[in-house]
Amino acid sequence: MTQIPPQFWSGPVVAAALAECDLATILEEVRRANGWTQGQLAEAVGYSQSWVSKVLRGRQPLTVDQVREISIQIGVPLHLLRFGARGDDDPTKRRDFGKALALTALAGVALPKRPDVDETTAATLTSITGAQRRLEAVTPARELSRPAVAQVDLAGRVLGRSSRSPHADEIRAGLSEAAGFAAWVHADMQDTGSARLYYRRAVDSARQANHALLAAYMIGSLAAFEIDANDPLIGLNLLARARREIGERPPAIARAWLSSLEALGHATARDEASALQALSVAEAAVRGGERVAAPPWPWVFPFDHAKLAGYRALVMVRLKRPVEAVAAFNESLSSAQPGAKQRGVLMTEVATAEAMSGRYDEALYLASNALTVATTYGSERVLHRVKNFRRSYAGPSSGALRSFDERLHATLI
Repeated sequence: MTQIPPQFWSGPVVAAALAECDLATILEEVRRANGWTQGQLAEAVGYSQSWVSKVLRGRQPLTVDQVREISIQIGVPLHLLRFGARGDDDPTKRRDFGKALALTALAGVALPKRPDVDETTAATLTSITGAQRRLEAVTPARELSRPAVAQVDLAGRVLGRSSRSPHADEIRAGLSEAAGFAAWVHADMQDTGSARLYYRRAVDSARQANHALLAAYMIGSLAAFEIDANDPLIGLNLLARARREIGERPPAIARAWLSSLEALGHATARDEASALQALSVAEAAVRGGERVAAPPWPWVFPFDHAKLAGYRALVMVRLKRPVEAVAAFNESLSSAQPGAKQRGVLMTEVATAEAMSGRYDEALYLASNALTVATTYGSERVLHRVKNFRRSYAGPSSGALRSFDERLHATLI
């Protein structure tokens, strides 16, 4: 049996594979973690290299007994795969795993293997949402909307049959996260009504779970959505509610994030003094959280100086301070590489800053690249930003502008 640290099984790729009983992915991740060749992996599991190769390529169907045997050989905690001891599983489960996974894919979500609820149920739901989040950066929102909504429905059904379970609050938190992701997907589609509906469900579920930090996170996400929709006063009121929800001593990451959103809200409302003050508060919170090893859930990544620089750049664009905006963008992008769609959003912001500085060719070049992102990934959110850039563009007419307009019009029709 291999010796793998416990945290390996909670990593995003492995957790999603466990949720789907995707043994091929689990085997590949174990191989990488140990630095093995494919032959060494085959030796560890007790099968031939050619057989293992077929499994990794998805061409070798597996029985439940084979999955159990291989899992024991490489040290997979069986409860994470929702298996019991040999002999206690229903005979109907002894089916080809390839067929089971195919049916799961058609359903759009990975269903729990048994109708009962236990300590692994909430983690399974959360891992599915996590897998969807990882796909979001490079997948058109319309392709993710049905699975995202199906995941919310699934979590709701699981909660419905476990409302009196000791694990109910954990499942409510999983439902909140699923609803928050569904809101984000609909926001990317510019379906504002559905986005608000799912954000409200996310907030309600977090409150019912008695998870103040999660509730504040979802209210803050709704506030960011409203600010992005050019309703800064609504956004700022929501941020005040998020602070009340979270209490007087929130984690540093919550203070940094909420203060950054407040800065953006004040800047959108053209309140420069309040925006700069909020940025100062966020900077102090980032410094205060530098010694924290890992952020608390639902945050996945630390809120560091690079992320703060990204917010500072957005604030400076709205305050019409282009030199500081471009400098902040450079600081942010030198430390972190955002996903494709987020990069498209940022390019429109940098394009606006460049246009303010009179560098019109550079601005149009960036806006054109953002338009490419919008069409490639089917992001209505990025396309909306590109249209806003064009509406505010006050530069001279040029060949570059005519070319940009032709591309934009072709995209719209």
